[in-house]
Amino acid sequence: MARSGAAPSTPHPTRADSAPGGPPAGGGFGSRLMRRKPVDRLVAEGGHGDGGELKRSLGMWQLTMISIGATLGTGIFVVLGTAVPKAGPAVTIAFVIAGLTALFSALSYAELAGTIPVSGSSYSYTYATMGEFIAWLCGWCLILEYGVSVAAVAVGWGQYLNEFLDGTVGVTIPAEFANPFGDNGGIVNLPALVLVLLCMVLLLRGARESARLNTVMVVIKIAALVLFCGVAFTGIKAGNFTPLMPMGISGVSAASASLFFSYIGFDAASTAGEEAKNPKRDLPRAIILSLLIVTALYVLVALVAVGAMPWQQFGDTDAALAHILKEVTGQSFWAVLLAAGAVIAIASVVLTVLYGQTRILFSMSRDGLVPRIFSRVDARSGVPRANTVIVSLFCGVLAALVPLHELADATSIGTLFAFALVNVAVIILRRTRPDMPRTFRVWLSPVTPAIGFLLCGYLMTSLNATTWTYFGCWMAAGLVLYFGYGMRRSQLAREEV
Repeated sequence: MARSGAAPSTPHPTRADSAPGGPPAGGGFGSRLMRRKPVDRLVAEGGHGDGGELKRSLGMWQLTMISIGATLGTGIFVVLGTAVPKAGPAVTIAFVIAGLTALFSALSYAELAGTIPVSGSSYSYTYATMGEFIAWLCGWCLILEYGVSVAAVAVGWGQYLNEFLDGTVGVTIPAEFANPFGDNGGIVNLPALVLVLLCMVLLLRGARESARLNTVMVVIKIAALVLFCGVAFTGIKAGNFTPLMPMGISGVSAASASLFFSYIGFDAASTAGEEAKNPKRDLPRAIILSLLIVTALYVLVALVAVGAMPWQQFGDTDAALAHILKEVTGQSFWAVLLAAGAVIAIASVVLTVLYGQTRILFSMSRDGLVPRIFSRVDARSGVPRANTVIVSLFCGVLAALVPLHELADATSIGTLFAFALVNVAVIILRRTRPDMPRTFRVWLSPVTPAIGFLLCGYLMTSLNATTWTYFGCWMAAGLVLYFGYGMRRSQLAREEV
């Protein structure tokens, strides 16, 4: 049932019990880095913001659609075109490897989401198990995962919008205003900026309204991909599958690391933990179900795509699937129809990932690690309005100015880092709180989470040096912010005084 109104005061633990099982509060520098937030307190604070509460209005299918909506989009419609030149026809194997990596982490997410159903996702899980410093690093990576991926997804939207406009009204947006600065003669990507701002307006209306629209868009984009498979299947040539691995296993690994971007978002349901009607039951189901549906679609579409067009041609266009339909059928109708589906599909990703980003910052703000404005909730709508506006403007400007390929790999490395921490959090919480009721339990723990951790590490090592440089700079900036602001202003720090 929906809840609204002012947030009741949440009792704060004393210094003696502020971090049960962890270092004593008020200790040395290392102890302050390791201070943990008790699981029971995390759950008790669920939904409470500054001035109002988030509303519990989302059921299991809506949560599943949020995860599918956040996942199924740019990865298959756009990034496929950059991954195929790395792996050749073996891109289908690369999808499977990336999917298995995501699955191991998804199982860990499912257990923790059912145990700690709060908005902070893996940030909150690490705060309860590994301490404030690691939680900050995880939250900082989630900002990279969600905030930057919104921009990356929005960049790809303009390519399919142009394909759709060209096929319907015979006009296209000039390259100067359809591409980020320095990319294909671009100055600013206006379609990407407009898309993010439209999604901002929708999110300001409330979670339930946004979830309903997202469900419609998810159905449309699944139908568009099924349509692609049906039409492109007629153009499959056996010769396009040989040689299977022209770049060897290293090429498949590199493609897997890039394609992991395609799975970013399956954890979006976990960011809705404080707006789900029955989070302990529904969150684990939504996470696993969404990943299975998305993986099946990815592998099927990739198999048909590389069978219908020689792999060497994939690097020539960002709208690869639409180009394939045009080549197979010899007419633009099917390509235009797919482009329309892609426009809706990518808009759905921006909507749901932007939602997830605002909820993660909401949790970090409630803990005092980022300014309080991000946890200020409108009492009438149950929406963190200032949070939504600030995040949307930041992502919109980023999408308008930064090229897609620079954003996609940077997003992947931040996500892999956060996912690796979630796998560790499962192992730690099993040891420190074995008595906690769990609606879902990872099979064969700790072996399964350990495998998930190692797979994330393996894919991180497959990313190029430039991506690691960007990641290092991002983490350095995060350390400056934590030691300059978050460490002293966190809620736990204030309670120690």
